Amino acid sequence: MSMACMKAMFSLEIASLLVAFAYAHDFIRFGYGGATGPEKWGSLSSEFKLCSAGKHQSPINIVEDDVVYNPNLKELNRDYVPTNATFIDNGFNVELRYEGGAGKVTVDGKNYSLLQMHWHSPSEHTINGERFPVELHLVHKTDGGDITVVSILYRYGHPDAFLLQMRKEIDELAMGVRVEVPVGIVRTRWWKRHSRKYYRYVGSLTTPPCTENVIWNILGKVREMSEEQASALKAPLEEEYRSNSRPLQPLNGRTVQLYDETRRWPSC
Repeated sequence: MSMACMKAMFSLEIASLLVAFAYAHDFIRFGYGGATGPEKWGSLSSEFKLCSAGKHQSPINIVEDDVVYNPNLKELNRDYVPTNATFIDNGFNVELRYEGGAGKVTVDGKNYSLLQMHWHSPSEHTINGERFPVELHLVHKTDGGDITVVSILYRYGHPDAFLLQMRKEIDELAMGVRVEVPVGIVRTRWWKRHSRKYYRYVGSLTTPPCTENVIWNILGKVREMSEEQASALKAPLEEEYRSNSRPLQPLNGRTVQLYDETRRWPSC
């Protein structure tokens, strides 16, 4: 191959990379501070108007004394399967996107397919005012477009086994050479664990366009990950997006419901 051909191919690869980078970082329209911060989201685009005008927005502070136990809530039935996935640097967060059928969660008798998961640091939701180092959102959608999110809060401690299987890919994403890193088959058995307690309310997406009527399920059990893992999830992001939590939103009369397995059966 001639030197001219090699230069042409190299230029094409660089151009493709720059196009992919620009596409993946189209999020620049909003940020977490200054002129594009959360209080400005609603004015950045007509598509973002709910971020300011919406009355059922997320995240919220969950006050345990105010939640309402609902004996009619069902167990959060999660049926996930190992499948191919890709790590993506969206610019404002790091996402693990599933390429095929990754399984589902059943909410109120309706099946929602798992599409992707992403991390926020620090946590967006708080419990009794306590904010945690990391929050994971597992985003699900029905064929009709309805959305439900399973939220898991993390404190610092033992390494998270789910992330351990993808250490190499997370580090590769942080190198900044690619904005998408294929992971291959991702084991999902950690997400099928039985949940004894969760909080449910109706809110919104926590990033623009802040779509409402999202069913939130915040697990009551706080899990652990190491500080090194939390730092690795932030490393691919620019400095201004490494703290990517939207401020708390008012309840505006909404009720947070509680599923608590320990209350379902009378004590002997």
